[in-house]
Amino acid sequence: MTDRGRSANKQRSLIWRALPVIAFALASCLVFGQSVPQQPSQEPNQQPTEAPSQGQSEKVHTGVTSGLDDEARLQNLLNDHQFLRIESQLDQMPPEEQQYYKGILANRNNNPRASIELLAPLLEKVTAAANLPKEKAIRKALAEDYLRVGDMASAAKAYRDYADRLQGHLTQEEQDEIELPLKLAPLAAANPPMTVEPYEPFLLQITRNPLGLTDVPVYIDARPHAWMIDPTTPFNLISRSEAKEAGLKLSDDFAIVHSITGKLMQVHMTVIPRFTIGGRITFRNMTAFVFDDADYNYPKSHYQVEGELGYPALSALGSLTITADSTIEIRPFKPMLPTEKEDPPTPGARFFLDSDQTIVALGAKGQERMFVVDASGQQTYLTSRYFDEHAEDFNHSKIGLFAIPGMEKKPPQPAFMAETVPLTIGPTEVPAHYLQVITAPIGMAAIDDVYGVLGMDFLDQLKSYTFDYRTMTFAVRTE
Repeated sequence: MTDRGRSANKQRSLIWRALPVIAFALASCLVFGQSVPQQPSQEPNQQPTEAPSQGQSEKVHTGVTSGLDDEARLQNLLNDHQFLRIESQLDQMPPEEQQYYKGILANRNNNPRASIELLAPLLEKVTAAANLPKEKAIRKALAEDYLRVGDMASAAKAYRDYADRLQGHLTQEEQDEIELPLKLAPLAAANPPMTVEPYEPFLLQITRNPLGLTDVPVYIDARPHAWMIDPTTPFNLISRSEAKEAGLKLSDDFAIVHSITGKLMQVHMTVIPRFTIGGRITFRNMTAFVFDDADYNYPKSHYQVEGELGYPALSALGSLTITADSTIEIRPFKPMLPTEKEDPPTPGARFFLDSDQTIVALGAKGQERMFVVDASGQQTYLTSRYFDEHAEDFNHSKIGLFAIPGMEKKPPQPAFMAETVPLTIGPTEVPAHYLQVITAPIGMAAIDDVYGVLGMDFLDQLKSYTFDYRTMTFAVRTE
């Protein structure tokens, strides 16, 4: 795994590598996200060991600092994932400011076409005004939007423009985050658009692979395979041996990437004429990127990745419910027949696609805290941001060290163990047990700016959980 925000989130890609990932990508992302690829989760995590005591960290979070003008304050709220607070203030904004934030929120709410319609007309003016923060946000959102709607040619150009225009203004995290679309989208710029045939709601049996993540049954021209799910990955991936067996033609051009597994990989492109998930959803002209088998192999777990379903395939799913008995219930965005009624919305918590992350707003209305759901990650933990608000709860606790999943290059961090933390998800309160709580920022915005990461160990405690991309709602059932 790479040492970066996206990789961390991807590898944890909560719903897809785990199941939520599936929901995330399947339903709309099901994430999307982000994120580009959130790669497969790493092998067993290191356990905490005792360490010297450490006091409460001091941290100022964006979006809550006084003395800022309105533009800086709103931009800080955006950087801080405070989408609900921005939504509540839209009516108070001038028309152009309102258009900008409506466009950004449409991107986060998985409505890429609306985002393009709102943001594209603003790009030239914002660029001419040398408003770097807004230009950066618009260019990144538009690049993601083009990718989500399957316009690879526009996505390739948008990511190139973003990288060129913002050269020198991107952190290493941000550069890693765009590596896949920047390098791979040009390989598929001339591909025909993927189409999805109508389907009815259905149940799908899933399996847990040796990595502890989720595999689903897929068919390539009627040949059965098992692919991992990761909605935070912006592309579908297939192994070279699978592509050869299916008789697929590989592109002559290739790209060298490192953000899938953390190692350098040579990746080609192919188009799969007919691809089905569980024999129930059929895709035509699916673009997939081809990796060498040895580059995506886990020898300690004796697991070879055959393929990976990312956002492009999972986004065709409207609502995805994962149950404790290893089934997934999938419902389309719209009924097949005009006479059929859509399902009533499921009460739950709002979630958003923020780059390669699935961000869920947990807590009572007006007091929401943002968490990452990472179904491609095995372990749940809380961040220094949570610790800052609950430091007194740990006054008499023993501190230890915690190796953050997916970030092997980071040294173990001082952390406390929380026996039980109540998490409010819509109308449901779920007690999460034995969570590591990091005491200080780790220097990665993808982790430091949220309150925690919900991984498979938390999701496995639930009777079921649902990612409904039709309403952008995350719902859970405990009984």
